[in-house]
Amino acid sequence: MDLLYAQRCLNCHGASGRGDGPTTAVLPVRVPDFRETVERKNNPQIRKIIAEGKGVMPAFEPALRPSEINDMLQMVRFLSREGRDVAWWEKFDTLVVAHCSVPWEVVLGYDEPADPERR
Repeated sequence: MDLLYAQRCLNCHGASGRGDGPTTAVLPVRVPDFRETVERKNNPQIRKIIAEGKGVMPAFEPALRPSEINDMLQMVRFLSREGRDVAWWEKFDTLVVAHCSVPWEVVLGYDEPADPERR
């Protein structure tokens, strides 16, 4: 999963989701810090953004399978909540891969309806 993030997201979103990746200097708009935006989105909303793209972010569907989109969702949630760098994540790759199939959105309640006031 960290490889997908490194390949697809790191250049724009940076190692910890701040929107400070190396490509951002040449983009026409500022890349959002997804650590902030993730807090205002539920899992279906984040999956949709990953799959369909938003703004200058390209759509990753059908290039990514639904399970990979879900893994990316978990990576985004992880980075946004923990503030960990990708290098930290890679140390725990085996453990992380084992847990990617766990339906964390159900376990942690991420798929609960979003508060319409916070959209």
